[in-house]
Formats: sequence, structure tokens, C-alpha cells
Amino acid sequence: MTQGLTPPPPDFESCKAVGAGVICAGARFESYGPVDTEIVCGTGPDAFDIFDQGAFEQHAIRYYNENGNLTRRVIHEHYSLGQFSNPLAGATVPYTQTDTITDVLAVPGDFGSATETETAENIYRPAHGAPVFLNAGRTVFAPDGALEFRSGPQGFLDFFIDGDASALDQLCAALSSS
Repeated sequence: MTQGLTPPPPDFESCKAVGAGVICAGARFESYGPVDTEIVCGTGPDAFDIFDQGAFEQHAIRYYNENGNLTRRVIHEHYSLGQFSNPLAGATVPYTQTDTITDVLAVPGDFGSATETETAENIYRPAHGAPVFLNAGRTVFAPDGALEFRSGPQGFLDFFIDGDASALDQLCAALSSS
């Protein structure tokens, strides 16, 4: 049933005809890391890279129109394990994360025309103590990658888009010692 679908669904999704279109859905478990995030804490000889490691379950669904072209994709993810680490100090900060990512394609079948909306909660909390970093709320990105909307505390956007290095101060401090 996946023949003629543009773009084709991933292998873990199964498809069925519904009305004039097709719906493909599936779930998978993924794990990764540790991988270098390329986020650097500190300067000089005390500087270190943050590494990320995680495991999550993903549920995905794709909606195709009567011509077999993708019109919308929705992905739900729940992390059962997540942690940032500083291997040099042996320090880790676990995190929890749940998110829903919705892509709506203005031109059916063309991911380059997708507007992406994400609602998420990502909390970094050392084994003992209060959270040291938070990324939660809603974001909307245009097809060209431009940020169209943001709400809630968005620590990663503060750092990566706004260039506010202080957004990571508490997280870096928690990872600087074991």
C-alpha cells in the first residue's frame, strides 16, 4: 500500500486506505548517544562540551490525500531516559521530555513547504535539587526555518536563536562538577 505515496512512509509505519486518502501509523523505540551537542560551557582550560544520551518511544501518523501526497505528519515522543553529561567531570543531569511535532505541508508531498508546530516539555533536573534548565511551551517554524511564534520558557531558543549564553548558566554549573 505504500507504493505511490509521496514521500513514502518509514518502514515502522503501516498504511490503510481511509476514504479517498491513506493514513500510515506506527510506533518505535529509539536510543542514541552519547553524542556531542556542540554546546560548550565555559572558556579556556575549564571549557567542556555537553553530551546527550537518551531513549524514547515515538508514535507517528501520516495523512495522505487522494493523490497519495502527504498533507500532515504528527509525531508524539516520550523520553524514558535522557541525560546531558560532561564526561571530563563525570557529571550528569537527567532530563524528562515529552513532545508533539506537527508538520502541515502547504504543497502536498513537499516537506520543503511544511510549517512545523511543536508543543513540548523538557526539564533538566539533577538527582538532588530543583530544575536547572527548562524548555517548554509551543513553537512554530515556517517552511524556511524562521521562527514564527514562541510561548513558554524556551531555554534552547534563548541560547541558539537569541544568542543568550546565560540561558545555560545553571545547566553548565550543574555539569561542571561530579
